[in-house]
Amino acid sequence: MFFRQLFDQETWTFTYLLGDEGTREAMLIDPVVEKMPLYEQLLREYDLKLIYAIDTHVHADHVTALGALRETFGVKTIHGKGSGAACVDRFVEDGEDITFGAYSLKAIATPGHTDDSFSYYLEADGKRMVFTGDTMLIRGTGRTDFQNGDAGEQYDSLFGKLLALPDDTIVFPGHDYKGMHESRIGEEKRFNPRLQVANKAEYVELMGNLKLANPKFMDVAVPANLTCGKSYTGEYHI
Repeated sequence: MFFRQLFDQETWTFTYLLGDEGTREAMLIDPVVEKMPLYEQLLREYDLKLIYAIDTHVHADHVTALGALRETFGVKTIHGKGSGAACVDRFVEDGEDITFGAYSLKAIATPGHTDDSFSYYLEADGKRMVFTGDTMLIRGTGRTDFQNGDAGEQYDSLFGKLLALPDDTIVFPGHDYKGMHESRIGEEKRFNPRLQVANKAEYVELMGNLKLANPKFMDVAVPANLTCGKSYTGEYHI
């Protein structure tokens, strides 16, 4: 399988480019609109045919490239069920598969950071991997204090779904702020400080006391992302 982890320095966002090296079918997970020239370059260089672009949720810290990718490459855009982005082509259900070439990405509903948060699980080339968006970060978890976030739901998503995956599953998050590119489910069980709680009530209390400032781009990103980036008037014009 073709795999690239890409990073946007301005918003600390990871984007993932996955492809079948036989059929050349590919998808992007959590693409950033300002990185469109890079995506176009990589697809051309590696002769990949982009068929899907997926957002793990409606982001508050960067503007999605879903709309630009659909207009440029004719891709199908995907969100999880419950998203308020009416511009999306396909809303996947919990447990639904997204197929590209010989591979299938399984959608896992993991609400809590936002009410529309999904993670995506993939088995390829003898490896297990999960793309967790902002639900599980490396040594952290996504905040739950806006966009209909709910710490209790996030606890259930983490402990009932993501941490139930095999310990060797590679964790690929939506962001990193500490210089770490990947982790493992087993590592996060042991070392993630937000997961060292006795029960749901303790987790809800922990998340309720974070008192974080809103993302600086939130007022621009959320409305833009509800239109798949179509309303964005920044540097990259759609």
